[in-house]
Amino acid sequence: MTRKKPLPPPEPTVTPPPSARLFPIVGIGASAGGLEALEQFLSHVPPRSGMAFVVIQHLDPTHKAMLPALLQRVTPMPVIEASDQLRVQPDQVYVIPPNTDLSLLHGVLYLFEPGAARGLRLPIDFFFRALAVDREAASVGIILSGMGTDGTLGLRAIKEKGGLTLAQDPETAKFDSMPRSAIKAGLADIIAPAEKLPEQLATALQHYRNPLASPGPERQSDLNKILILLRTQVGHDFSKYKSNTLYRRIERRMGIHLIDRLEDYERFLSENPQETHLLFRELLIGVTSFFRDPEAWVSLKTQVLPAVFARLDGRTQLRAWVSACSSGEEAYSLAMVFKEALDAAEPRRMLTLQIYATDLDSEAIDIARRGVYPLNIAADVAPDRLNRFFVQEEQGYRVSKDLREMVIFAQQNLIADPPFTKLDILTCRNLLIYLTPELQAQLLPLFHYSLNPGGILFLGSAETIGAADELFTALDAKARLYQRSPQPLAFTLIALPSPPPLPPALEPLPGPVVSLQASADRLVLQRFAPAVVLTNAQGDILYINRSTGNYLEPASGKVNWNLHAMAREGLRLELLQSFQEALRNPGRLITQAGFRLTGLQGLPVRINLEVEVLEQPEILRGMVLIVFHELPETPDPSHAPDAPPSGRRTRHGSRTAEQERELQRLKETLQAMHEEMQTSQEELKSTNEELQSANEELQSSNEELTTAKEEMQSLNEELQTVNAELQAKVDDLSRASNDMHNLLNSTGIATVFLDNQLRVRRYTTPATRIIKLIPGDLGRPLSDLATDLCYPSLFADATEVLRTLVFSVKDIVTHDGRWFTVQIMPYRTTENVIEGVVITFVDISLAKRLEAQLRAAGGDPAILPP
Repeated sequence: MTRKKPLPPPEPTVTPPPSARLFPIVGIGASAGGLEALEQFLSHVPPRSGMAFVVIQHLDPTHKAMLPALLQRVTPMPVIEASDQLRVQPDQVYVIPPNTDLSLLHGVLYLFEPGAARGLRLPIDFFFRALAVDREAASVGIILSGMGTDGTLGLRAIKEKGGLTLAQDPETAKFDSMPRSAIKAGLADIIAPAEKLPEQLATALQHYRNPLASPGPERQSDLNKILILLRTQVGHDFSKYKSNTLYRRIERRMGIHLIDRLEDYERFLSENPQETHLLFRELLIGVTSFFRDPEAWVSLKTQVLPAVFARLDGRTQLRAWVSACSSGEEAYSLAMVFKEALDAAEPRRMLTLQIYATDLDSEAIDIARRGVYPLNIAADVAPDRLNRFFVQEEQGYRVSKDLREMVIFAQQNLIADPPFTKLDILTCRNLLIYLTPELQAQLLPLFHYSLNPGGILFLGSAETIGAADELFTALDAKARLYQRSPQPLAFTLIALPSPPPLPPALEPLPGPVVSLQASADRLVLQRFAPAVVLTNAQGDILYINRSTGNYLEPASGKVNWNLHAMAREGLRLELLQSFQEALRNPGRLITQAGFRLTGLQGLPVRINLEVEVLEQPEILRGMVLIVFHELPETPDPSHAPDAPPSGRRTRHGSRTAEQERELQRLKETLQAMHEEMQTSQEELKSTNEELQSANEELQSSNEELTTAKEEMQSLNEELQTVNAELQAKVDDLSRASNDMHNLLNSTGIATVFLDNQLRVRRYTTPATRIIKLIPGDLGRPLSDLATDLCYPSLFADATEVLRTLVFSVKDIVTHDGRWFTVQIMPYRTTENVIEGVVITFVDISLAKRLEAQLRAAGGDPAILPP
């Protein structure tokens, strides 16, 4: 039976109390090795921190969790296993139950049955996303020790909403994959060992609760200085961003460094260039995901793109621009939606889409170009899309080759750099909300200019076209899809900084001194030196010493400076043969003598060709030198004044013989090449079939191994968690055993534990002075042991107690005159199960001696004090 993950309940079902958003909720994600990190973290959290903590760990779905009991030992805060519809309270710890997903709505926890198979569950991401939506700036996400990448996308959502994100220092984590993934993605505001995170968290939150005051003239001056430092050190101007956005992002960095005043942070920036780069990354707000706002993408796919296809007038390629693409998820989302819409179009059309994706952040562009994303993108990308558009690798999912070839990534400043034009689709999602209204008013006309008539503008869920309604028409206002209005528009583009004034005209420099030797050398080279071309091993021309028009000509189409592409007809075959032979024999001069070709203006040319791979000098090693020796034409005998009448026939016969020899040589060359190509083709075909068969087998094996690996990794994480819990229980039992051992020994009461077969199971040290016991006697029957007691019915009494469960108490004397009270009682477990008997020996020798002395003195033992 397929289980689907239900959606969280609609908002009207719960009414949030007035104080629901007054305290932060801290989500803590952990996996393998997380128990130790959780104990280190919670043991350093003060009991009255004002925060609530929700622990999300990868648990074995078939194993009863002991995590709440284990964590309760290290914190005075109540540790509760989360239940459905449980309201979160500050200064309490909530632990996810096994085999569930946990969500949050209006401060109330909800449990869901997992919809993903074991090994594919991402409970940390699932809760962190719900936490980000519910608490926004009051949300805190912490990633501790664990394997995999679960939690990275959840931290991204928290960071987008202005929450605080922390990660355990990977060097202190037993398993560093989860915290390292979050740190590598640039999502961790604070990185520290688990035991130090609570202090830094409390300090940072204290700064956030005391935000900067409204910017006055002096604060605006400090902000401008910070912006100048950014522009100087990273080369980008953020003065057109909204002041509230700038202050909020700067506050985050100030809180992390425990700085209270803007002027102090400005001084800190000037002294620490690395912090300037981190602030630059913070201001870029590089938060994105695949198919963000899914309903908008559905509208684009089912309604807008089919209409765009229908309007095309014979064109086969569309152009799209994804501005502020961050790490590329949105560009690839557009490519996937385009392919799916094209597959569903009727009638089928052969269309392509060229996507230009740009962003200010060069590091994000590098990530987008690699096209490798963590495994937890499965939470945003449907399984059929993962199978079609991605290839699973050890590091995560890599976009397929055909999808990657649709997108060209480039770094671009949307405000200052020239825009792309003649576009059919332009997306600018969740960028305008961070820019001032004045800059928005400049960008929207720019978008209008960039789009073709009828082009599509796709904005973010919190953005609108504002006062530019004459430029665009709403196609789906809820999805923020707009169409460019057809009328042309006159507007002023964004003012770019004017270039610096040109320097005044300089006095002309004196010309070079004419050298007689240089002029003579140049004349000799022009008249007598042969034409020479220098190429690399692939035939790309590097140097030409004089005119080579008789031998080479530019190829039609795209500019191609390759020797073989530029060779004239009649020279190409000989040149290729000589070139390849020279490559096979470096240092040897290869010569082709006396063949004809048609040169410039159709005139015949006779040349000798020399090709050599150079070995000296060192700077030219490996390059190929081609020399064209042009030969003088043989005089035509028919034009001689005393030419005989048969001269024409002689010349004609000579030309025919030469042509026949040329034809024969060409036939032999072609035959050799044909045989060589046929042999190579057969070998390649055979090799290709073998490789294809091996590839299919490897692909099948890879899929099976990937599935097995996911299951084993999930099982390993769960076993790590169970093992940690069991180890903690073993430690508790070991301590309890030590306490009990010391307690029994400290009382001085000899005790022997027997099992149901009355075999020795355990004994205390004083018992060895009564019964001859050594460590090797464990497991021996009581009847086989020698004792000092004059108690032949000891074994029988023990058997009777085991049968009737009635205690037996007797005073017994030993052979050396000692007296003991021997008490035999059943051994009862905590589950009220009888598993043997316990025999205790209390030394009453002193009491017996006193009693004997009293009897000898005529006293009554009954009056002895108890």
